[in-house]
Formats: sequence, C-alpha cells, structure tokens
Amino acid sequence: MIHTAKRLAKFAEAIFCAAGSSGKEASSIAYNLVEANLTGHDSHGIGMVPSYVERVLRGAINVNQHATVIQQGGPILQIDGNLGYGQVIADETLDIGLEKARETGAAIIALRNSHHLGRIGAWGEKCADSGFVSIHFVNAIGLRPQVAPYGGVEGRYSTNPYCVSIPGTDNQPRIVLDMATSKVAMGKVRVARNKGERVADGILFDPSGKPTNDPDVMFGVPRGALVPFGGHKGYGLSFICEVLAGALINGGTCVPRNQTQNTTINNMLSVVLDPNALGDADVFRRELDEITTYVKSARTGEGFEKVLVPGDPERLAKEERQDSGIYIDDETWNQVLVAAKSVGLRSDDIDRLVAA
Repeated sequence: MIHTAKRLAKFAEAIFCAAGSSGKEASSIAYNLVEANLTGHDSHGIGMVPSYVERVLRGAINVNQHATVIQQGGPILQIDGNLGYGQVIADETLDIGLEKARETGAAIIALRNSHHLGRIGAWGEKCADSGFVSIHFVNAIGLRPQVAPYGGVEGRYSTNPYCVSIPGTDNQPRIVLDMATSKVAMGKVRVARNKGERVADGILFDPSGKPTNDPDVMFGVPRGALVPFGGHKGYGLSFICEVLAGALINGGTCVPRNQTQNTTINNMLSVVLDPNALGDADVFRRELDEITTYVKSARTGEGFEKVLVPGDPERLAKEERQDSGIYIDDETWNQVLVAAKSVGLRSDDIDRLVAA
C-alpha cells in the first residue's frame, strides 16, 4: 500500500498520543520515523511503531521523559536519557551539545540510558544543518546480541551504528555517513521477513553457524546472527563502537548481565566540532567542494550511473518518495493497525486517520 508522508505521520502521532505521549512528544517520534521512510530507511521507519507500543504498554519505555544533564565541565557533557523515547532524548541532547560547541568550539557528549535512538543519521543531519561536524558512536544493550564478531558465528553485540556528518557549502548539500556496522541493520531483516523475501548471501548465520538467506533465523530461539560488514575491518569498527559508547561512557556493554531488560537501550558518544575552531572555515569549505567534485568526476563502472557521496542516496530516495509516496508492505501495515488498536484507537478513528 502507498501512503503519503503526511498521512503516515498523522497516524503514527495519534498512536503515540493514545499510548500516553504528549502531543509534542508524539509528533517528534512520528516525524523521525516517517523521515526514515522518506530517506529510504524503512528499517527505522513506521515499522518500528508496533515494538515501541508493545514496550510502552509493559513499561519498557518511559513516556514524556527529557534529557537530564548529570555532569558537565569544559566541553564535556554527561546526559541520562531516563529510558525515554530516543527521538526526543537525542534531539534535546544535541540541542545542549550544540550550544556547548558554540561556546567552546567543541562538545563531547556522553548520552546513556536512552530508548532506541532511531536513525542516527537524523542526529548527524541536525548537527550538519547547524554548521557543525559531528561523529557518533552507538551501542545497544537490553536485548540478546544480534551480530557475530569476525571469525565467530553467534551474536556478541548489536548493529552498533557509526555516523559522521559534515555541513554543506554554498555549492553542495551536507555529507552524512550513517551506517550499521553489520552488513545490514536488523530492521532490514525484519522488513524482508514481513515482505516474505529472502536476504542476500553473506548477511546471516543460522543458529548452527551456517550461512542462510532466511530472515526467520533472527526471530526464533535459538537465534541466528548478522554478519559484520567489511570482514575484520567492519568488525573492528563495531567493537570500537561497543567500547566507546558502552564502556567509556558507562552506558553498559552487551555482556550477558545487560541482555535481560527486554528493550533496546542505546548509548551514544558524540563529538561535535566547530569548523571555525579548527582552522580557516573558508579553506575547509573550498577543500570540501574540490574533493567532492573530484571524487564524483570518476569514470563510472558497469552498472553505475554516477558516483555518489554519503548522503546522496538519502536525498535521492527522499525526492522520489515525496513524489511517489511511501510503500508499506501488508504485513508491516497490519502490525501497525494491531498496535493502534492495542492503545484504544477504534476502527472508525483509524479509517479516518489513514484516509486523511
């Protein structure tokens, strides 16, 4: 089924309001999820609604929470997310961090104990649009591990996103590298399962440690495992994310004692930098324009129309989906409808919202 972004956002907002969120909080969560769909990341889009609602109903997300500054000194901030919705917590956290970076030229932000932060690229985009470079390391605890280490075949940590954002110039838009350190995000496995599709080769191990294309292996007991991207190099980056976001800032690592909460708890170490504090910002922008133009000028290989830089795929997807709408597969849509009814929305309310 094809939906407009506006319709999906209104529906999601109504669901979160019915689940106990304030109007402002519900709007923030809904916008973030639908923006993920628009930018081509259905793994972090409206399909997250069912799991969010289920967790709220059993007290595994605290509604209407705010980021709490625990400690600060110089450029360093320590912030507790109070297990609130990550879409709100991260937004508030980076508001505080950006203000710190404006004052000091840099901010180092230790955010711990937030519920799922959503698409990390959204927070890189926020920093870039404010004129700052940012680097984000994320880990997750609270659930069984999903990703096998290089050389292993069973999960030992989560998909541990890594993100770097760079502000745009007068000649080009922002650059945002946002990626899971597994070959694909766990949400993409969920999307494939809901569509009744197999995943590509080299993405999954089954519980016995053999390669498989069956997404069901990630939803049973015993569980399979995702494969890290890039062999030992991607695994190394994922392990560093685990250490920096989990151990260094005291958020907790994905060891057995931190796997029992039955919810997603994200920790994020963010470094925000003011280009004006590190050199001549005009030189930075000129060099950025030159290297980007030079990279994109490379002769294309077979099967490629043009060379892209990080952030381009999301821009292209958004242009297309704003025009053509957002496709939601039937299984995912049915799950969203069940979630809406579980928080008291009546069938006529749902019909009115999705028809708007």
